[in-house]
Amino acid sequence: MKRRTVTRKNVRSGFTLLELLLVLIILVVIAGFSIRAVTGTLDGAKKKEAKISVNMYSTMLKEYQLEVGQLPTELEGLHSQPADITDATLWVQKTDKPIKMDPWGKPYEYKSNGSTFELRSVGPDGQSGTADDITP
Repeated sequence: MKRRTVTRKNVRSGFTLLELLLVLIILVVIAGFSIRAVTGTLDGAKKKEAKISVNMYSTMLKEYQLEVGQLPTELEGLHSQPADITDATLWVQKTDKPIKMDPWGKPYEYKSNGSTFELRSVGPDGQSGTADDITP
């Protein structure tokens, strides 16, 4: 009886370290481009949200002035009755939701002399009076 011997030829199983590193490098590059694209999109969305909010509050302030005859002393006066207005007929609630912070977590800047107002979001840098401030 003849014996059969089975020999294994050089069979490659698995990947080499070089192949694994190459795939890892490609994944890191793709992730880097993705993160950069998403970050840019989020910054643009925050600026648009701030612009919309500033315009909305500005419109509410103008309506408030037409209805009451003066501007509120603070922006929160659009939501809750200011302490300096004791007569409820001299105050009109313009929003049922409290005034929120801007998209960067800072309060909107509001200044009023009773007949005119300035409203702005300080923008991404958080500094007032810079080029990235968002106004109506």
